[in-house]
Amino acid sequence: MEEEKLNKQNDAKKENDNKIPIEREENPAQENETQLSETLLNETELKNALEKIAEVEKQNSELKDALLRKAAEFENFKRRNENDQLNILKYAAESFIRNILPIYDDLERSLSHIDEATNFDSTKKGLLLVYEKFGKILDNQGVKKIDAKGKPFDVHFHEALMQQPAEGVLPHTVLEVLEPGYMYKDRVIRHAKVIVSQEMNHSQDQNEGTDINNKDNSTEQE
Repeated sequence: MEEEKLNKQNDAKKENDNKIPIEREENPAQENETQLSETLLNETELKNALEKIAEVEKQNSELKDALLRKAAEFENFKRRNENDQLNILKYAAESFIRNILPIYDDLERSLSHIDEATNFDSTKKGLLLVYEKFGKILDNQGVKKIDAKGKPFDVHFHEALMQQPAEGVLPHTVLEVLEPGYMYKDRVIRHAKVIVSQEMNHSQDQNEGTDINNKDNSTEQE
C-alpha cells in the first residue's frame, strides 16, 4: 500500500514537472499579442487624433478668412456711410434753395420791367434792396448764378431751347438767357435755359441770292 502511494505521489510530481515548462512557453506569446494589440490601438488613436487636429486647423483657417472678409466689408460699409452722411450735410439746403429760386427770379424780372422815368423810384429802390439782400443770402449759402450769355454752349451748365443764326458770332454760342441757371457749391441745381447761335450756311444763302437775281432778270426780259 505504501508503495502504491509513493508511486502515485511520484507520478503526480512528474506531471507537475512536465506542466511547468509548457506554461512558461505559452506566456511570452500572449504578452507579445497583448503588446501588439496595444501598439495597434495606440497607432489608431494617434491617427484619429492627428485627423481631428487637421480638421480643427482647417476650420480655424476658414473662420479666420471669414472674419477678415467681414472686417473688410464692415470697413467699406463704414466708409460709404460716412461719405453719405457728409453729402447729406453738404447738400442739406438744396431743396430749400430750389424752392426760393423762383422768388428770386420774380424780383429780378420786376426790377427789369420798372420804368425809371415813372414815379416808381422808391418802389424800385425797395425792390433793389430786397433783391440785393436776397442775393447775399443765396451767396452765403453757396448759390451762384451761372454766367451764360456770350459763353460757349455747355450741356453741363446750359439747356438749349432753340437755335438761331447770328452774324459775327461763333456757332454754339449762348445768345440770350431765357431763364438763369444756378450752381449750389460744386453742383448744378438748375441749368440755364438759353438760345444758342446756329451755324450759317453761306452756300445756301448765295444760292438763294442767285435764284432771286435770276428771277429779277427773267422778269425784266419779259
